[in-house]
Amino acid sequence: MDQPLVSVVVATYNTADYVPDAVASVLAQTWQNLEVIIVDDGSTDDTQAVLQDSISDPRVHYIKTENRGQPRAKNRGIHESKGEFVAFCDADDLWRSNKLELQIPEFENPRVGVVYTDVSYLDENSIALDKKQPYTRHSGWVTHELAIRNFVPFGTAVIRRSCIEQDGMFDEALPMGIDWDLWLRYSVKWEFRHIPEQTYYYRVWPGQMSSNYRGRYENAFRILSQFIDQHPGALTKPVINRAWSDMYVNRGMYVARAEGVFFEPLMDVLRGLRKEPWYWPAWKSLIKLLIRRLR
Repeated sequence: MDQPLVSVVVATYNTADYVPDAVASVLAQTWQNLEVIIVDDGSTDDTQAVLQDSISDPRVHYIKTENRGQPRAKNRGIHESKGEFVAFCDADDLWRSNKLELQIPEFENPRVGVVYTDVSYLDENSIALDKKQPYTRHSGWVTHELAIRNFVPFGTAVIRRSCIEQDGMFDEALPMGIDWDLWLRYSVKWEFRHIPEQTYYYRVWPGQMSSNYRGRYENAFRILSQFIDQHPGALTKPVINRAWSDMYVNRGMYVARAEGVFFEPLMDVLRGLRKEPWYWPAWKSLIKLLIRRLR
C-alpha cells in the first residue's frame, strides 16, 4: 500500500535556537512520504541561516513572509501544502520518530477527521518535566466534550485535508486559541481519534500562561460564543450551561490565585453557579474563596 503524503507545517518566528531540531525531528519520521513547509513569519534572528541544512532536503520548502502572526503563517503553510493529511510542529517543539506511523492508519475510517495523541513536556533547556496529562482525552463525536475543555494538544494532531476544505483554516481574527476554534468547527462533521501515546515533546516556558491570562480567557469566551451562534443545535442546553459555568469558575479562580483579589473572582464563581446551580466544582471554588477571605 502506498503511503499517502503528509504535509507538516512549521511556523517559526525568532526561534533559531530550536527550529533546526524541530524540523529534524519531523524529517526523522519512520513515515517517509512527507513534506515540510517552513513558514518564517518575519524572523529577525538567524532562523534562515540555521535552517540551510534543512532547506537542502528536497522534502523541505522554506517560505519567508512579513511578520503577520501565527494564524496567518500556519494558513500560508496549509495553502502551500499538497498532502492528503496536514500536521503541525511548533518551532520549539519536537516529534517522536514514529508519530505519523501511529496516527495515519486511524484514517482508514472515513468518518475520522482528526487523530491526536498525548504529549511529553520539556523545559527551555530540553530537560524532561514530570507533568501529568492535564485533561481526560476523548474519541468519537466530541463536540460536547470540546465545548467544555480543549483537550486536544495542538501539535499532536493530524488533520484530514477534507476537514480543511469543508470547514476552513485558522481564524486569523483570533489573537489566540485558534486550535480550540478549529477543533470545535471540525468536530461537528468529523470524528476524532485519540492515541494514548506520547508522540510530541512540548516545550514549557516560564510564565507561559500567566503572561496574558486575562486575554486568554476573554478570547475563550469569544470563541465559545461564536461557535454557539454559528452552529445552532450543535450543543445541548445543559452542555452550554456547563461550558459557561466552567469557564467563569476557571477564570475567577485563576484571577484569585494570580492577583490575590476576592470580589471579582467571587462574581465569576457566582455567574458559574447561575449557569449551573448544581455544579460541584463551582461550589467547591466558592468555599475556597470564602475560606481564603476569612483568613
